[in-house]
Amino acid sequence: MIWKKFKNTLLINYSSIIIIAISISALVVYYVISITSNGVQKNKVTEIYFADNISSAHQSVIDRFNKKFEGKIKVTPIDLPFLKFSTNERKELLTRALRSKSERIDVFAVDLIWVPRFAKWCQPLDEFFPDVKSDGFLAYAMESCIVDDYLAAVPFYIDVSMMYYRIDLLKKIPNYKKLIPKLESSITWEEFLSLSKYFDSNKNPFYLFPADDYEGLICSYFELILSQDPDFFKKGEYNLNEGAPRKSLELLVDLVNKYKVSPKIITSFDENDAYHYFLENDGVFLRGWPGFQKDNKNFSHDLSKEKLIKKAALPHFKSSSSGSVFGGWNLMVSKFSANKKEVVEFIKFVVSEEAQEILFNEGSFLPVRSKFYQNQKYLSEFPEIVYLKKLLDKGIHRPFLKDYTRVSDIISYYVKRAIKNEVTIDMALMEAEKMIKTNKVIIK
Repeated sequence: MIWKKFKNTLLINYSSIIIIAISISALVVYYVISITSNGVQKNKVTEIYFADNISSAHQSVIDRFNKKFEGKIKVTPIDLPFLKFSTNERKELLTRALRSKSERIDVFAVDLIWVPRFAKWCQPLDEFFPDVKSDGFLAYAMESCIVDDYLAAVPFYIDVSMMYYRIDLLKKIPNYKKLIPKLESSITWEEFLSLSKYFDSNKNPFYLFPADDYEGLICSYFELILSQDPDFFKKGEYNLNEGAPRKSLELLVDLVNKYKVSPKIITSFDENDAYHYFLENDGVFLRGWPGFQKDNKNFSHDLSKEKLIKKAALPHFKSSSSGSVFGGWNLMVSKFSANKKEVVEFIKFVVSEEAQEILFNEGSFLPVRSKFYQNQKYLSEFPEIVYLKKLLDKGIHRPFLKDYTRVSDIISYYVKRAIKNEVTIDMALMEAEKMIKTNKVIIK
């Protein structure tokens, strides 16, 4: 009797537990349905991570996007500042993250020459940007985004090498006013070097350029080669110790060691180092990029000198046309991102006219939209854009090679050693050529 009573009680309690459990489950289901229908789940904020050198202009664009998509998408920047990381170091950091299939980077900026290297880790973008080729982008910006006939990246901003000069120092030159239009259109290297006689190199370093062992030096070297022989890298061979490659290295070496218009300290300079030295030591000419002044606005220096700095085209060889190498950065999407739809929304905003204007106005990042260079509103608001467009139209792309990094690392190593007089020009070019052709790598 006792057991039967206990058994009945147990069954009742067990049934109660089941009923309670079913009730709780029903409440949970009801709650989930309720909050979903009220938009709580639908409006869950998706956080995406964007890696780049986050300037104040970048941050303004990010803030504008986050406000526009508040409650839906939030972009969190991962700052890789140029003052802390060289372009080569940034490349390696991104490479490691993607090799590890990290989901902590959704979208990132790459030097336009890196696109073929990173393509294997990135999402093809044709389906997201079906009209990109006819969507008003500059043709030379789009050229760097195509890999094996598919869209691997989207242009972010374009850049082009140029020269700065101090207008107050140029007044030492007789008839300097007649010289300025020539500088703006590009003078020959022979004419340029003849101007050095008016300056004491110990007091006013005549010509500064970054010559450390990295991509900045390669830009100077390759633009000299390609302005003489535009098809050099298309030939499929690397015959460096003759023709344009040899003549180009001879010039870089002679600037330091023969003509002594460039101090030897430049072999330790990246772009920012060269700019700082230019300002602190009253340099006359400097090879650089259009955004130097805004890139370095937090650098402590005599602000009165800023007003004296003007822009010009780089010199060219007498027998060649003038040309400047393209720089700039593109946006790529990690194939490991779980938020591709939201990332695409961000990219579309970044390349919109609204965002491109912010990037140029606040950071001097040259827009990738053709309309910006044609619209009278922009031209009247930003008169400088007319001259910069002329430089862009003479731009030269570095070669788009899948093993570009290996080739670039080898050449920059030997070019720097030649400039430092550690090896002869013959030795530098022969060793570089041999390493490239035997698929060897430089370990840095």
